[in-house]
Amino acid sequence: MKQIILGALSALALTATTAVAEYPEKEIQGIIQWGAGGSTDTVMRSVTPHAEAAFGGTVVMQNMTGAVGAIALNHVAGSTADGYTLLMGAENPMLYKVMGLGDKDYSEFVPISILARGTAVLVAHPDAPFNDYAEMIAYVQANPGEVKFGSTGPGGLPSVVNAMIGAVEGELDVTSVPYDGDGPALTGLQGGAIDVMPAVLGAAIEGIRAGNMKVLAIMDTEANAQLPDAPYVTQFNDGYSTYLPWGPFFGVFVPKGTPDDVIATLSDAYATGAQHPDFVQLMQDRGFSLMAISGDEADAFLTKWQQGTAWLLQDAGLTKASPEEFGIARPGE
Repeated sequence: MKQIILGALSALALTATTAVAEYPEKEIQGIIQWGAGGSTDTVMRSVTPHAEAAFGGTVVMQNMTGAVGAIALNHVAGSTADGYTLLMGAENPMLYKVMGLGDKDYSEFVPISILARGTAVLVAHPDAPFNDYAEMIAYVQANPGEVKFGSTGPGGLPSVVNAMIGAVEGELDVTSVPYDGDGPALTGLQGGAIDVMPAVLGAAIEGIRAGNMKVLAIMDTEANAQLPDAPYVTQFNDGYSTYLPWGPFFGVFVPKGTPDDVIATLSDAYATGAQHPDFVQLMQDRGFSLMAISGDEADAFLTKWQQGTAWLLQDAGLTKASPEEFGIARPGE
């Protein structure tokens, strides 16, 4: 009898060990926060096959749109924390609370990998009467209301960059011209309808290379490999270091409570996938900065991004609720 019991216990232990070792035992659902063909969709569908090869699993990706990404986030937040439902998202959830778009953000998730970050760039029409950031600031100050800045609405990249400029330089008297997205705004810039546009580098880089717009400053703390000769903004004013590096980002997340070994497996797989030459090339072509960070490093990045962006928008009068209400500290506090 004793031998039978010991044998049964041994078999049970072996079964448990095998169950852990065999993750994933079934298909994993990857919920993409935005529609097909967009930047988030492109990034996730490019890196995930390489991650699958690294850990021997299958991720079935599904686009789940609506409510500025909140429908996808809420769906994954309500799923079982077992590693079989991933959220493939962008930066937007970090502003849901202050913009009145939802009551959840990435604080309820574990970052498997922050894969890449877009870089903002300040571009101007080729005939604008200034050739770099410092000349633009001087011209705006000498000619109040004359310079036309493109914008795309509260919470978008242009609004954050414009708020950043205001926080560092003080309020500038410019004329804001609204557009429905980066594409129409950059078209307007090239046509001379506006003078200056903050945009993500990936959307502007072809126009820059073609000479249809000029770079005033890369909104970063260092030169960009895609435009190595373009100035970066902290060369003109180190006050931007409080908020930079900054930009739209893409990441894979699981709900908190997911087992540590599952998180480690997924993190290792996506770290490996992000180093695949095809993905690296895609990021370079799109003007994105490859990150592939997880754990404490990813948490620190998310915290700094949320603090800087939420308070910039708050101080610019663009939020629905103060970051204080959600325990989001001011940068540096």
